[in-house]
Amino acid sequence: MIREIRLNAFDMACVGHIQHGLWTHPRDRSSDYLKLDHWVNLARLLERGLFDGLFLADVLGVYDVYDGSPAASLRNAVQVPLLDPLALVPAMAHATTHLGFGVTCNLAYETPFLFARRMATLDHLTEGRIGWNIVTGYLDSAARAMGLDAQMAHDDRYDLADEYMRLVYALWEGGWRDDAVIRDRAAGIYTDPTRVRAVRHDGPQYRLDAVPLWEPSPQRTPVLYQAGSSDRGRIFAARHAECVFVNGSTRANVRRIVDDLRARAAPRPIQVFVGATVVTGRTEREAQEKLADYRRHASVEGALAHAAASLGIDFARFGMDEPVDATGSQAIRSNIEAIAASLGAGWTKRQLIDRFVLGSRQTPIMGAAEQVADTLMAWVAEADVDGFNLSRTVLPECLEDFIALVVPVLQERGVYKHAYAPGSYRQKLFGAGDRLPAGHPAAAERWDPA
Repeated sequence: MIREIRLNAFDMACVGHIQHGLWTHPRDRSSDYLKLDHWVNLARLLERGLFDGLFLADVLGVYDVYDGSPAASLRNAVQVPLLDPLALVPAMAHATTHLGFGVTCNLAYETPFLFARRMATLDHLTEGRIGWNIVTGYLDSAARAMGLDAQMAHDDRYDLADEYMRLVYALWEGGWRDDAVIRDRAAGIYTDPTRVRAVRHDGPQYRLDAVPLWEPSPQRTPVLYQAGSSDRGRIFAARHAECVFVNGSTRANVRRIVDDLRARAAPRPIQVFVGATVVTGRTEREAQEKLADYRRHASVEGALAHAAASLGIDFARFGMDEPVDATGSQAIRSNIEAIAASLGAGWTKRQLIDRFVLGSRQTPIMGAAEQVADTLMAWVAEADVDGFNLSRTVLPECLEDFIALVVPVLQERGVYKHAYAPGSYRQKLFGAGDRLPAGHPAAAERWDPA
């Protein structure tokens, strides 16, 4: 059976996201991020390309690990300045019909009740096209912004997240019965109060006694993304996530992670997306010239500032050929594991910089459309991934090129859709109903009329 490849555009409400320095390219429009038309046009472009979703990353702190200062991040626009991605979704949803929106929100600094209402609101306004990338944070600068001295330890953040998830599931799934809203104009009754109940919780981290203020939304619980590939992260993902985002190290290493995730989540299906960057052209020569052109604008300093924060390592302290010590980091462990898997034990700053082809650790997939399609299909076959989170290079031409050149090749090979399936974001991804399946822990919070 041929597996249909899933595609998300991977972006952020900022100037520089993954490929640092490319905002300086004369054709790049990333600095238009403050204009609503920028986002509406992006959403319409992705829907024309039949993308499954727009995956919006987010952070709540500045990258200040490199040389102990945010200066390099500020100079190079390394995910700063940055807007709130949730505010962008309603306009993009209004301009489209099918495109899904996966938005990163850090649960460590969001009260469960307010966050649950915000996501339910978006599920209503998008008519069931919202997803949540569950993160627990990794920046001490974000903790300080919230009035704390430092973030919690890595595994403790996942313990907090497990309790948080139980609470938001109860708020989304259990406060209102499916038939609570009757809208009886003649009797003057909008909601039957006997079909609404308070959600009560008294746990180690959270206390709550509240009636959810929102009526049931199309999906109830948003589509659940998670990006943790560490051992503790995979335990969490296998329990909660429907879609998992993994770093593209080697295909063999990704296959090991994917096999583990699927085994842990079984029999519940999950979809796995791997991060990728594509530079393509009508010919291989054209793609090579485009890559060389882009590369002249890439920023090594910006890439180091980003890597230092996401790995929890101040690279300014290391010589070019000195083995980098990553022990004790409380940042994204899966990123550290991916680097070690691809560069080997005792990797150095020079080796890391050699990877910065376009101002990031992500080695681009480069070639004519047929070559790009070959590579994407090889990833699916060898790493058992379901799709890709495609990060931008020069915007919007990178997506325009992919849609015009690569998508038709994938369609001709029978691995990419020719039209959207009907229904909600979850229904499009999994071919089932709007709601999470019975085997998911959220289902235990539902109000059974019986």
